[in-house]
Amino acid sequence: MITKISRRQLIGLSFVICHLSFSVALTSCGEDFLDKQTNSDYTVPQYFSSDEAVIKAVNPLYNRAWHEFNRRSFLNMGSTRANDAWNPYVNSEFAKFQLTGLNENVSDAWKSLYNVVSMTTETMDNVRIYSTGAVSESVKQQAYGECYLLRAMAYFYLLRGWGDIVLYDNNQEIIDQPIRPLTKEKDVLRFIVRDLRRAVENLPEKGTDNHPSRYAAKAVLAKVLLAQSGWDNGGQRDEAILREVVSLCDEVINCGQYALMDDYEELFRMQNNDNPETILALRWAKPSSNEYGSMNATYSDLAPNDISDDVNVWGGSLCPSPDMIDYYNEEPADSFRLRGTFFTYGRHYDYLWTDKGGFTYKKNWMQVKKGVLGRKADVNGELDQMASPLNTYLMRLADVYLTKAEALLGNQTQTSDAEALKAFNATRLRAKLPAKSSFTFEDLIRERRIEFCMEYMNWFDMVVWYRWKPQYMLNFFNNVQHRAFEIRENDILKNDDGTFSYRCYLNNGTDCWYFADWVNNAGGTYWNDFMALNQDVNATNVLDNGNIIKTKDEGYVYDLNALVRANTNMIPITLSEANIFMPYPETDVIQNPYFKQPAVDYDFGSEK
Repeated sequence: MITKISRRQLIGLSFVICHLSFSVALTSCGEDFLDKQTNSDYTVPQYFSSDEAVIKAVNPLYNRAWHEFNRRSFLNMGSTRANDAWNPYVNSEFAKFQLTGLNENVSDAWKSLYNVVSMTTETMDNVRIYSTGAVSESVKQQAYGECYLLRAMAYFYLLRGWGDIVLYDNNQEIIDQPIRPLTKEKDVLRFIVRDLRRAVENLPEKGTDNHPSRYAAKAVLAKVLLAQSGWDNGGQRDEAILREVVSLCDEVINCGQYALMDDYEELFRMQNNDNPETILALRWAKPSSNEYGSMNATYSDLAPNDISDDVNVWGGSLCPSPDMIDYYNEEPADSFRLRGTFFTYGRHYDYLWTDKGGFTYKKNWMQVKKGVLGRKADVNGELDQMASPLNTYLMRLADVYLTKAEALLGNQTQTSDAEALKAFNATRLRAKLPAKSSFTFEDLIRERRIEFCMEYMNWFDMVVWYRWKPQYMLNFFNNVQHRAFEIRENDILKNDDGTFSYRCYLNNGTDCWYFADWVNNAGGTYWNDFMALNQDVNATNVLDNGNIIKTKDEGYVYDLNALVRANTNMIPITLSEANIFMPYPETDVIQNPYFKQPAVDYDFGSEK
């Protein structure tokens, strides 16, 4: 069992006083991080009596603290809302932007992220108050640095999820006065930057046992500063801040501690949990530990049951959006990243179903591959219902390269700057694609969406862009993206040239139907305009029993948004300031009247 070393009434779950049993797992570091545990009767004053004890007290901040956020909300907030992939029958309100404050996953995310805030803050207090003389100053500083870093991450997710939020850095004060105003977004950003600068000051030059170095804090700081540079700034990014972003990215890239993995697909295998591209990650207990609150519980929502057939899973309906398929169609050579992100017809994986000679995907469909590990035998038995051994990336080096590229693009519409291109092309070259000679902001959006598809990141980046270029992003959301279109099994065909033909249902919350060409009772079905003559499957049996299909060569141009607008029965999903950010949990709104009032400035005291 996990040894409980402190029990205090802490705020953080729904801004009413709640009981949070703050537990410290007495674990070994390194590979198992939360797996080897011992029983004891330690209390807080007794516990912090060695360097090892302090480090072990920090470990739960990488798993237990984040569990409810990671369990389901992270996927829905970061990937479903971004339109990476979706399932119309599970949590579709995220994709359709029909969330309310009564939604369980909204509440879980809010509670869990404030749980991180409270746990990191209390850990710092405990280390400061209770550490004996046997604890070295360097280890105390490391603990402070990790707490500042993880608290900043939690607040950064809260900011991009809800906008104005309640901000605090003292647990006792929030216990004494839980009803308090929301803080303005710009001050939340300033607070996050302050925490990250403190993390840089306290973390060591090199991390040990998978604990981060100061360069992890610098990487996150660069990303936050990039957000700050344009946040509600009239469409212009602050050039001085952009220069600091570039400098920080260079420090991280050149520190010698990180490197891009040669094979993109290898990033998402259990054997490579602690790879050189990882800068910051949530590190979970092994499924065999039976520590549910400390394990990666996303697996059953991701994996198709015919691929992980010896584990109880239900995620098989997660299919890429038309947006993502269109991106892959634009550049069929981007097959390595596609292979690592989605199963596609004919793909063989020798590391899945290893006890059966490998796995070949044979459906006329595309399902999520990223995060799917196959059968128990493929991962030494470490796989179970809602229990995966995979780390959850919060930051990898690819993000730093693209952050640098975006900072160097800055306020320009396009750049061919050599340093910007080197950063932008790093992920493309790793994907075995030709380097670009220039790139635009639109190119950068596309590159990020493909590189980080189904890593729960893309929507959070889109919110940052929205706060920088609101009209540009509203046009992107409402006129470029195609939301709530369901693509079912047998509705995706792989063409000889590597492109994909697909057809859609529209799901508006009440009905599903094919887009059908009823003009002159033609009876055909609308497919996208990537129809090759030769298919890998028997097309006659798949394409509406031989009905004539209009193709691009015949002058047909596929425009999903136009099809929606032409049908008065279909109501397109419209994004605006009213639904970009998620609703606050209803319990908070009821109990805290400030949630219905304008946000206020944060009191930074004597700080400049």
